[in-house]
Amino acid sequence: MNAEPPVKPAGLPHLWPVAVMGAGAVGCFFGGMLARAGHDVVLIGRPSHVQAIQSHGLRLQTAAFDEQVPVRASTDARAAMGARCVLFCVKGTDTESAGRELAPHLAADALVLSMQNGVDNAERLRRVLGQQVAAAVVYVATEMAGPGHVRHHGRGELVLEPSGGSEAAVNAFRAAGVPAEVSPNVRGALWAKLILNCAYNALSALGRMPYGPLVLAPGVTEVMRDVVAECRAVAAADGVVLPPDVDTAVRRIAETMPNQSSSTAQDLARGKPSEIDQLNGHVVRRGAALGVPTPANRVLHTLVKLVESQRASAG
Repeated sequence: MNAEPPVKPAGLPHLWPVAVMGAGAVGCFFGGMLARAGHDVVLIGRPSHVQAIQSHGLRLQTAAFDEQVPVRASTDARAAMGARCVLFCVKGTDTESAGRELAPHLAADALVLSMQNGVDNAERLRRVLGQQVAAAVVYVATEMAGPGHVRHHGRGELVLEPSGGSEAAVNAFRAAGVPAEVSPNVRGALWAKLILNCAYNALSALGRMPYGPLVLAPGVTEVMRDVVAECRAVAAADGVVLPPDVDTAVRRIAETMPNQSSSTAQDLARGKPSEIDQLNGHVVRRGAALGVPTPANRVLHTLVKLVESQRASAG
């Protein structure tokens, strides 16, 4: 099914050079949407995806369309040279190493958007790059369904931190069909997303279940309630102002993304290290530093780490 491509952003060049550092499911979706709108996008990712994209384009499959989007792809960070905007989408565990790869090829005035799980990636990346990095909160359900094939299951909103280029980025995303806004309280929005991830990711991974069936399993909503309460307590102790609708947002995830499995579940299924240290693990560490008990988050973090260690030993 095909849909008419979106209108190119007003006030921006016909080809706005964009690089996606870490072209997995999130990076391919947002990079693909910008490429579909006419921007000059290069996806920097793993060889299997890069080879497929170079041969056939990026297959971008959504409820509205299923298209092969022409886009450049490379395994080398040098491909980011000349980009005016970089979508930084690597795992939180790889923030510093990927940042160091990118740094020599990055224009001094390029906007880097940290589109990662966790609450401290933008700050860590600024220390590596020494230039503007805006945190972006990502709400999207996607998966890599095969080499060079990203499947979109739902949502797709972005909330950006104010910066010199954030308004231009918002205009570009909106014109490409991606809801986006700039928020003065991105720290609160990042923590709200962290709470969603802490509530769902580990349980989805350990139960090997998507969100809809997961919340119907006995005891799950009670565990989620305990996890969220701990996260709220740590955030309050850390001076974070959370949005007022966090509890509603947690409930709505299972309604709006019933068939989505968490990124942690996808990582464990593929035998890859997860971001659990940046999710429940972060809450445990901050709780310890601030004197806030986090037993539910500690248990989930420990169980996921056990599964990771077992699979690493088996490999």
